[in-house]
Amino acid sequence: MAPLNAGTLRSLAAAAAIPSYDRRRVRTGIVHVGVGGFHRAHQAMYADRLMDAGRALDWSICGVGVLPADRRMQQALTAQDGLYTLLVKYPDGSLEPRVIGSIVEYLLAPDDPEAVVEKMADADTRIVSLTITERGYNTDPVTGVFDVSTPDVRADLRPDAVLRTTFGLVIEALARRRSRGLAPFTVLSCDNLQGNGDVARRAFAAFATLRDPALGAWVEREVSFPNSMVDRITPITTPADVALVHERLGVVDAWPVVCEPFVQWVVEDRFPAGRPPWEDAGVQLVADVTPYEAMKLRLLNGSHQALAYFAHLAGYRFVHEACRDPLWSRFLQDYMDREVGPTLQAVPGVDLEDYKRTLLQRFSSAAVADTVARLCAQTSALIPKYVLPVIHAGLAQGGEVHRAAAVVASWARFAEGLDDHGGSITLVDRHAERLRANASRLGEDPLAFIAERSIFGDLVDDERFVAPYRRALTSLRERGARATLADFVGPRAGTGDAPARPAPGHGMALPKAIACSPTAPS
Repeated sequence: MAPLNAGTLRSLAAAAAIPSYDRRRVRTGIVHVGVGGFHRAHQAMYADRLMDAGRALDWSICGVGVLPADRRMQQALTAQDGLYTLLVKYPDGSLEPRVIGSIVEYLLAPDDPEAVVEKMADADTRIVSLTITERGYNTDPVTGVFDVSTPDVRADLRPDAVLRTTFGLVIEALARRRSRGLAPFTVLSCDNLQGNGDVARRAFAAFATLRDPALGAWVEREVSFPNSMVDRITPITTPADVALVHERLGVVDAWPVVCEPFVQWVVEDRFPAGRPPWEDAGVQLVADVTPYEAMKLRLLNGSHQALAYFAHLAGYRFVHEACRDPLWSRFLQDYMDREVGPTLQAVPGVDLEDYKRTLLQRFSSAAVADTVARLCAQTSALIPKYVLPVIHAGLAQGGEVHRAAAVVASWARFAEGLDDHGGSITLVDRHAERLRANASRLGEDPLAFIAERSIFGDLVDDERFVAPYRRALTSLRERGARATLADFVGPRAGTGDAPARPAPGHGMALPKAIACSPTAPS
């Protein structure tokens, strides 16, 4: 079977869209750390879209892997000359394959950190972008303080260290540019957390200050860290996806990417070293991304959390299955309308009611087959960013918080390790042992889980939160997820006809027209 690479690319023109530009003539302007599915379905797609229109040919991407686990991506992309298939799955079952060519180089830092530093330090590199996950910024989830005790960070601060962290690599590259009289590149976080640029600034400036206070002050003063909001549901690639690409294209792609049709990127326009004309590819360049990111993180990501643990406890394993159940869709609608909505400010150019309707349609689409397990992983990094801000804002405004409290209770019940049918639950979280230990004491102390102040802060001291949390937890432990949700939504959704082990239902489908236009926000 022929592999996908530069040699087989032209043979695919009848089966998929392929790059129309000469990849041998493009120049790298972006170094991206953390090349995963989301980057390849999002930022790399936007770059490819521009280059395919004959624009931004000096803004191709050099991917960088920092972790040993990134070797698989390095091997896949190197063997394929950086090419991969982006497979957009529409709710009606139609597919839109495109071979993306914007990643033209890949460096693995564990093999050659010096090559990575010099690539970043090169004058042609004007943006270093990041998808290193929320945990990758090495900051406390409650205080935001940079953790100086991390072994790899401490190792990278030693003189003549063989650099292993993103902080060590980026700051060394910035230091070299400073010493060479070159302007600093922009550091662009594309991670899914509020104030991602501000988080990145604090983390990288803290590391630079530990290394050299003068360098830290220079980073704070001279380096731009724009905030951005990113949105596209991109599930983990499965063997079935690999087989589907082979069937459609006739070549073997070792690691294609699948995604929904919807895509949105809102970026603060602060790029003193220059940037691609992203606005010509559909990116929204704004002065302040805050209202957009609050909208997305609290409505989309927060609703994912509101759905996930109740769904898993009840036996659902795919997002669309749960969202097609009237109990779940009604609960999510009420959560967005009555608890999240009042905490949001107006979002320029966005109809929030339409945005919420679109979210429920996206969640209900079976085409992407997003898993509940994906949403339930690493919750200790998610709930504090997506749900707790809604609770704090609601308490400050004197508003409703009992649905959000129930979401937290559903996580606590989930952490006990058994679903409502007696099936075991594997807790995937960097704090799994501590969370499981706290959850194991819920029978004797219902507040044991939320007493973890490193995650929940002082919420355990506020009776306005504790009372609805305690009621929801008691109901979940005694009556199960379905009965608990039924209490929230009442008779509107119906509660009596669900199977013991839910099967895929029949619900809303997201039409092609709902997909974000290349030139307009959704």
